[in-house]
Amino acid sequence: MLGLALLTCLAAPTTTATAAGTTAAPTVEERRLDGAAPREILRRSGFGGVAPDFARALDRARSYAQARRAVVREGTELWRRAVDRAQGRGPAGGDLSRDDDRPLYWARLGMTRELRTWEPDFRLGDGQRTRLLDELERTSRGQTTLRHPRGGGMKRILVTGFDPFTLDRDIRISNPSGAVALALDGTVIETPRGRARVETAVFPVRWRDFADGTVERALRPHLPEADLFTTVSQGRVGRFDIERTNGAWRGGFGDNENTGRTGTIPVADPASQPQWTSTTLPYARIVAADTGRFPVYDNTSVTEIPAGGTTPVVRPQGPTPGSTARAGGGGDYLSNDIAYRATLLRDRLGLHGELPGGHVHTPVLQFGAGNTTEVTDPEFVRNRLDIIGQVRSIVTAAVSATERTPG
Repeated sequence: MLGLALLTCLAAPTTTATAAGTTAAPTVEERRLDGAAPREILRRSGFGGVAPDFARALDRARSYAQARRAVVREGTELWRRAVDRAQGRGPAGGDLSRDDDRPLYWARLGMTRELRTWEPDFRLGDGQRTRLLDELERTSRGQTTLRHPRGGGMKRILVTGFDPFTLDRDIRISNPSGAVALALDGTVIETPRGRARVETAVFPVRWRDFADGTVERALRPHLPEADLFTTVSQGRVGRFDIERTNGAWRGGFGDNENTGRTGTIPVADPASQPQWTSTTLPYARIVAADTGRFPVYDNTSVTEIPAGGTTPVVRPQGPTPGSTARAGGGGDYLSNDIAYRATLLRDRLGLHGELPGGHVHTPVLQFGAGNTTEVTDPEFVRNRLDIIGQVRSIVTAAVSATERTPG
């Protein structure tokens, strides 16, 4: 892994002053768009025209207000189009499997690159461009369209996923948690305890967004009205994990901008920040249920520095009193980060005893044996569909085991 100073340098875009304001060069993440695999994924999914269409919409704007309306409209439409495609509505738009999360990811990056380098005919301040980029990120990730039904006895479920990551290792990568979000958004699940509607959103694999509070901003309005939530991410090969404990530590692994962050997870009011948070998902019932072909584990292990100690120790049965976190059950990367933030937010809202919530790690999504170059193959599609189906079954099992009254 590259040194942290170099990683940070690589992630920082250069800027250029123009009459319309300051434009920035594409980010590390956006520059990957020029690779053959992203271009093929966009072409084969029918999403290749998203960024050019967005650029034309921007060029029609004659003021910041008009630009903002275009950004909100086009970002929201991208999320809706990706969800519709994943759920079989409208034309497939190419020969790539409908359940694929990657067209959304690469199309969004095409849009952010267009917006970052756009030179309008009017003066656009740096702060205004930043706000437009933020609007685009939030709308195209489903974060602004979370809508839970009120009344009628329908339970309300909140599920989150992630973008693909480790793209410098293999740029073809898909993230099954993102595919889960697209497949489940707005769907209704039938359970022994009644019907449940699922609302979803996707988050970036970038340390800076989490430090800026993107998780809390998206989830805070909706946790009080939810009956169950789970953050979802890709974990280990061949297994699901229900993560029992989350730790307040970032381990520094490089994100999608090739930037690392090491230290205590930055949250509001750090003086009251606990070292550990816990799942309130009904993990025993989930593990016992027949949810699919992959085994599901109740993962209790953490890494801690014991009270009075200096050396990290693995604790298979969870943290000991007074210890300092070095890794939760889900590790020390952004999976653990979102799990920690979401469960800490639950607790700070006073919902620990009544709102089931926690983190689910899916199996690693693998290509078929011998496929080192193609962007898809039958086993890859089967694995992703099976993971999506099993997450749906896990959510169903979790809802079925809860007692909270909907409405």
